Amino acid sequence: MVAVGGITRLTESGLSITEWKPVSGAVPPLNDAAWASEFAKYQATPEYREINAGMSLADFKFIYFWEYIHRLLGRLIGLAFALPLLWFAVRRQIPGGYAPRLVLLLIAGGMQGVVGWWMVTSGLAERTDVSHFRLAVHLNMALVILAAVVWTALDMRRLARAPAAPAARLTKVAVVTGGVLLFQLVFGAFVAGMNAGLVTSEWPLMNGRLVPQVDTSGGVLSALVNDPWAIHFIHRWWALVALVALVVLARAAKGAGNRPASIAIHSAVGIQVLLGIATVMSGVNFHAAVTHQVVGALLVASAAWGAHAAGRRAA
Repeated sequence: MVAVGGITRLTESGLSITEWKPVSGAVPPLNDAAWASEFAKYQATPEYREINAGMSLADFKFIYFWEYIHRLLGRLIGLAFALPLLWFAVRRQIPGGYAPRLVLLLIAGGMQGVVGWWMVTSGLAERTDVSHFRLAVHLNMALVILAAVVWTALDMRRLARAPAAPAARLTKVAVVTGGVLLFQLVFGAFVAGMNAGLVTSEWPLMNGRLVPQVDTSGGVLSALVNDPWAIHFIHRWWALVALVALVVLARAAKGAGNRPASIAIHSAVGIQVLLGIATVMSGVNFHAAVTHQVVGALLVASAAWGAHAAGRRAA
């Protein structure tokens, strides 16, 4: 799902479906008339008029495909979670205390679809793309849900092995690392939303400068979240802060006796930093950029694993 979301963004496919139909939208256009209708709706958007004017129907079908697959996967994920949850609830096999958490995860997954549509609407009327703020909410909500699912799975796995064992809890190092990582992920979403990865193909300099020139005419705070140069600069160098925080978390996981979690964090963060540099220096190569987003999700999952390991020791 994260990979397809990244492809959808990189191919500028997100605005190709201009309506949100949670049920009937699962069926794609099946004949020429249906395709013509969908294309006509897209042709009324600012993105088509100002950027893609003259696009062929075949090209439209390409971008429609990725947005459709992204939405279809969302529906399938919801069913893959909801149906087994209902099955185990009917059979009264959900462990005590876990039903509210599992229901909240299901609701969060449904809200993710709502947030996705909220993001799309920002690019249908006045803009030629979606709001990078809404994109950041959509992406990071997905990653927070992923972390919560990993944590819950580890809780239930431990419960099955040792019913009397106390539940893992969040430690200070996990909370701090989570905050540092979330900040990096938010700016990663800003980079994607603003196409800020394209402002330079150099590393560590940015077009010959270590610190780029930033337009602060609208205020420093506005520049930090709206200027592509500033956003790229922050995402590039905050990565080092995230690296240090994640290494500390990995050491805490290893100290708690979970060396595999420590290895996972070290591997994911190392590969992620290298992929980030490669993405920039390649001029945002498609495959490098998609892999960068996928490894980012794996890094979140690894961090959740390491935080859970440290939390088990604390408990």
